[in-house]
Amino acid sequence: MTLSLDPAQAADLLAVAEALAEAARTETLLHFRADGGLAAENKLATGFDPVTIADRAAEHAMRGILARLRPQDGIWGEEYGVQRGESGLTWVLDPVDGTRSYMSGTPTWGVLIALSEERPEGPGQPLLGIIDQPFIGERFIGGAGVARVTGPMGTHALKARGPRALSEATIFTTYPEVGQPAEGAAFARLSAQCRLTRYGTDCYAYALVAAGQIDLVVEAGLQPYDVGAPIAVIEAAGGIVTNWQGGPAWGGGQVIAAANPEIHAAALAVLNA
Repeated sequence: MTLSLDPAQAADLLAVAEALAEAARTETLLHFRADGGLAAENKLATGFDPVTIADRAAEHAMRGILARLRPQDGIWGEEYGVQRGESGLTWVLDPVDGTRSYMSGTPTWGVLIALSEERPEGPGQPLLGIIDQPFIGERFIGGAGVARVTGPMGTHALKARGPRALSEATIFTTYPEVGQPAEGAAFARLSAQCRLTRYGTDCYAYALVAAGQIDLVVEAGLQPYDVGAPIAVIEAAGGIVTNWQGGPAWGGGQVIAAANPEIHAAALAVLNA
C-alpha cells in the first residue's frame, strides 16, 4: 500500500528536498566547466563509468543535511550506497546524473532527488521528486500536490503533452545502443515510427516530458537513483513512467516515460512486438 503524506508533512518534506537541491547546486557549480577540464575516476575495470569530485561532494553535502533534518529516513545514493532508515521513507540521490555531460561542459546533466517508500529490496513508489539543472537554473518539482518548474522563464505549472500519433512523436534516449542488442533493436523499431529521435540529454529528457515538450523517453540498464525523481515529476505532470512491460519502474532496468497513457500504450506495443 502506497504511503500518503498529509499537507503539513508534504510541505516539510518538500522544504528538505529543496534544501538538498540547493546544496547540490553549490557543490556542482564549483567544478562545472573547470579550466582545462575536470578529472574523473573510472568505476569500471572495462568500459567507462566516470565519477568526479563534484559527484562525491554533492552527495556528501546532501547526506549531511539529511543527518541533521531527517536522521530517521533511509538514503539510497549513487556514490555512498545504502543507509537504512526507520521511518519507512528513503531519499534516493543521484548527485550528478549525466557525469559524462558534466565533464564535457554540456548543461544537460542534473541533480536527481526523490523521496520514496523504503522497501527491503530498495526504493519503492516515489512520493516526490526534483530534477535540478544548476547551470541553467531550472528546477522541476513533482509530487505531494506540486507540479512546477522554476527557472529563467519564471515559475510555471508542469503539464505533459496530450495524445498524438507515434508518427508525430518526439522520442529521446541517452545512448543510441539502448542497453543489450535485443533492447536496441526494440528501440530502433519504435524510433522508426516516431517523427524525431534525439540522444544524449540524460535526466533533462525526463524533465522535457513533464514540461510538455516531448512525448517519450525510452532507456534500459538504469538504476533506482536514475528514475525515482523523473517518475515523481512526470507523474505529477500527468504523464506515465513504467518498465517495458507496463509495470513499476522504481527499480530501474528498462524504463519508458510517456506524456500520456495513449502514447505509452502505442509505444509499449512496438517495443514488445
